Parts: sequence; structure tokens; C-alpha cells
Amino acid sequence: MTSFFDLLQIPPYSLDHFTKSVVLTEILKHLTQKHIDACPAYADMMHAVKLDLNRVRTYEELPFLPVSLFKDLTLKTIPDDKVFKTLTSSGTTGQKVSKIYLDKEGVVNQQKCLVKIVSEFTGSKRLPLLIIDSPSVIKNRAMFSARGAGILGFSIFGTDLTYALNDNMELNFPVIESFLQRHRNQKIMLFGFTFMIWQHFYKELVKLKKKIDLSQGILIHGGGWKKLISEAVSSTEFKKRLTDVCGLYDVHDYYGMVEQTGCVYMQCEHGHMHASVFSDVIIRSPMDFSVCCKGKKGIIQVVSVLPKSYPGHSILTEDEGILLGEDDCPCGRKGKYFQILGRLKNAEIRGCSDTYAAGF
Repeated sequence: MTSFFDLLQIPPYSLDHFTKSVVLTEILKHLTQKHIDACPAYADMMHAVKLDLNRVRTYEELPFLPVSLFKDLTLKTIPDDKVFKTLTSSGTTGQKVSKIYLDKEGVVNQQKCLVKIVSEFTGSKRLPLLIIDSPSVIKNRAMFSARGAGILGFSIFGTDLTYALNDNMELNFPVIESFLQRHRNQKIMLFGFTFMIWQHFYKELVKLKKKIDLSQGILIHGGGWKKLISEAVSSTEFKKRLTDVCGLYDVHDYYGMVEQTGCVYMQCEHGHMHASVFSDVIIRSPMDFSVCCKGKKGIIQVVSVLPKSYPGHSILTEDEGILLGEDDCPCGRKGKYFQILGRLKNAEIRGCSDTYAAGF
């Protein structure tokens, strides 16, 4: 059977539809059985839907779990003494949060997967990293679950980690200018959450009529807008505005969630979100959960080969999207590519940037 480690040996966007379908079906069926054997709550659900793995032909036929179940149930496939780290999703005060239980192997594999995917866009060399956030975010346990974890996760791609905002969430120009001076004429990386960049970086530069030169930078951002729709702009407009104020034109959004940490979906230079060899997306009809054809909007389901310590390998999200195509994106990357339309109506605020922004 093809393993996660086999996938690490090949380029992250190199499998065509047929090959990837065979590989993912094999791995995901194996994971499903593993979780049935070791997680009683998951086993009960699979028995309730009368799952017969011998009759499953493709991974699209495997049952999925609604992402909200990770808020309501303790779902893990490892004993308590093997839990190395517990991740929690974002949530405003009083909301339930998802709890994801990882063993040491899971933590290491998540990092390896993230490196494989993101390096396709940033290159193999670590770059000086400017973080569009405050250093207090990794000290404050209330915010650490999503924002802090995201920053720490992406910090493995950087050197000379520098925070662009002070503890009052204000642009720290002396620090920024010193960072740019140290790395003049070098390629640099910037990381942050979409709303934070918009609110505390772009809008502040415009307000202060201040311009800085980030033309050598590559920005990776995520977290979405979700309930902050009044602030939202399109991906194209977001990039244009940043180019106008700081010359930043190499901008990549990403889609991901704590329930499948490590398997991020990166946005290519043509504005399309891409599924790597480690994961895939399925768009399902909200009427009957059947698989939508290309170009029809529906609910995003995500599958991943990573979750071994908890049954999170097939999840129905609370996000809406459209499959744009497969194996034929102009960027040359194989696999499915898609567009995210936003949160489903009545879905809870859950984005890592949105939790912070809910206070505005």
C-alpha cells in the first residue's frame, strides 16, 4: 500500500486524477478501518450508516463527519498517555471549540506535509520572515489555539522572525524598517491572517500615507473573512491594494483548518486553490450530499491522509465552494483546483482572524 512517506518522495502536485484516486482510496479505506477499530464513538457512527468497506470503490463513497462533531464529541484513536498535543479551533467566548488529539508522529507528519506543500511556492530555502501580527499572540493562551499555532507552524519557513505590529496592534515602523534594512535586496517572506493584514497593515499604511518597499516579498495569508463580509474584498483586489501600498505582488492565500492541520490548500498564481497529493476536496450538494459536477457550488468536503490519531480523514466543512477543474490549471499543477465562496449561512464564526475581529 502507498504510504504517507511514499507521497513525501514525489512533488506535491504530480498525481493525475486516476493515479491519485487509486492512492487516496487505498489509504483512506485503511484509515477508516483503523479508526473503527480504535475509536468506539466513530465505530458506532460507521455501524449506524451500515458501512461495508468491501463495497467502497472510491474515497468519495466513504462517510464523512460534520466538522462540528469535533466540538461535541471526544474523537481519538490513541490512548490518553499517547496524546502529545491537543489542538483547539478558534471560537469566540462561550463557543465550543474542536479538540484534535495528536501523538508525536502526527505532529511530525503535519510539519513534513506543510513543508512539502508550502515550499512549492516559497522555495526550499528559508527566508527572512516578517509576521504581520503582534508578538503577544504566542504568549496569550486565549488566542494561541489558532493564530499562535498558525504563526508557529509557518515560522519553520523563516529566519530572523520579526513582528510587524507591537502589543497594541499598531505598525511598528522602526522594527519593520530595521528588518528591511538588514535584508535589503533579498527575497523575504511575510505571513499573516487575512483580516489582520487588511485591518492593521494595509489600512494603516493608507491612513498614514506611508509606503514601504516589499517588492522582494512573498506573502502567505489565510484565515478568511467569513462574518466580516463588510470588510471583505476579492482575492484579486486584496493583492492589487497591497501592490499599490508596498509593491507586494507575490501573494498566496491558503485554505486550511485545525481539524486537518498540515494539509493546506495553496492558491496558485492564477488565483486557484489547489489540492496536493496528501489531500483532496469534494464539493457536495446541500440538498442530498451528492457529489457536485464542475462549476456547481456546494459544501466543501476535505479528505486527508494525515489524521491517524483521530478520525478526521474525511470531514464535511461549513464552507461553500466550487470545483473549477482538475489536472488542467494553467499553472501546470495537477489535481483538483477550486474556489472558496465563503461560510454557509448560519455557520458559526470560526476563522482564526475572525475570532479576534469579532471584538470590533
